[in-house]
Amino acid sequence: MQVTILAYWIYDISHNVRLVGELGLWEAIPAIGCSFFSGHFVDQKEKRNLLLACSLLYILTAGYFCSLSFLHGEHLSTSVTVHLVFVGIFIGGVVRSFIGPSSFSILGLLVKRNELQAASGWSSTSWYLGSVLGPLVGGLLIGIVGIKMSLITVATTLLVPLIAMLLIPKQEIMKKGKEPIVQSLKQGISFVFKSPIILSVLSLDMFAVLFGGAVALLPVYAKDILKVGEIGFGVMRAAPGIGAIFTLLALSFIPLEKKPGIKLMICIAAFGLCMIVFGVSTWFPLSLAMLVMGGMFDAVSVAIRGTILQLYTPDDMRGRVAAVNTMFISSSNELGEVESGYTAAWMGSVNSVVLGGSMTLLVVLFTFMLVPSLRVLKLKK
Repeated sequence: MQVTILAYWIYDISHNVRLVGELGLWEAIPAIGCSFFSGHFVDQKEKRNLLLACSLLYILTAGYFCSLSFLHGEHLSTSVTVHLVFVGIFIGGVVRSFIGPSSFSILGLLVKRNELQAASGWSSTSWYLGSVLGPLVGGLLIGIVGIKMSLITVATTLLVPLIAMLLIPKQEIMKKGKEPIVQSLKQGISFVFKSPIILSVLSLDMFAVLFGGAVALLPVYAKDILKVGEIGFGVMRAAPGIGAIFTLLALSFIPLEKKPGIKLMICIAAFGLCMIVFGVSTWFPLSLAMLVMGGMFDAVSVAIRGTILQLYTPDDMRGRVAAVNTMFISSSNELGEVESGYTAAWMGSVNSVVLGGSMTLLVVLFTFMLVPSLRVLKLKK
């Protein structure tokens, strides 16, 4: 909701689309940069209190944006307002680098091992649900009550997770020994790179997002290729999330213990195929179906990846592994948009999407050949 409202507000007061595009980078840069240290910090601290602190900081940041909306115009110029919004986004990115590892770590402490697959599925479902409903509700709020009241609604809504986290009891600190931060960081990164299962799972997801970034080019497809306008763009933008939500809800009840590594690679390859068909399609129903199916296959891979990371990560390493995961996934999201934009400018949008889907298939093929342990992986240890 907040990102949607701020993006609309920035464009409304500046009429500069470049500034809207920079919003994501101002969040991604600190989220990726601080992840080098947040994992070490999370492993050393009690997780529930960390989540509470992050929630409070999110609420304070939301209040900060509300204040800017009231001060803009009479007390703040457009240029100053935009730069102050970027400051708030940057702070939110720092908080994000801590809340990700904290959430990942506490899930493994609260849930029994035989229930981790279902828990990861519900966790991913909630994220996708927010990614679909957030922009929708944010857009409706802008039209109904305006920017100021919309931002106040965001700040109020953030009280819900704060209250929920207060219901969680304090958790045991799994890593009680102190060690230099550099040594701790080296251990975390070394663990990931010495574990072929975890490294291959993270790499598969990273490259799938990096090369399968068709979403970044949806405005081009909506306007110039499929010619479905703004409404069609909105429908296509929501399609992957809708497919993911229904799939993740089903996976919360359907076990994936048998050959999860094979299923993971099949789903990522199917995601790549969906992007290829979407890239060459000029028929809107087919394009929409490919986006929905792409979201479904992506959801299965997300659920399997989350379960694998939970099961194969020691309790005292969860924060650092989650921080590395944040770096992998956050960087691939942003770099994927950059890659799509540059290749589209170089070879055209259709060729860019087809190339991305093809590269995804090659990554799956190489992983299948180079990581045999993933083919015989079991989710029960």
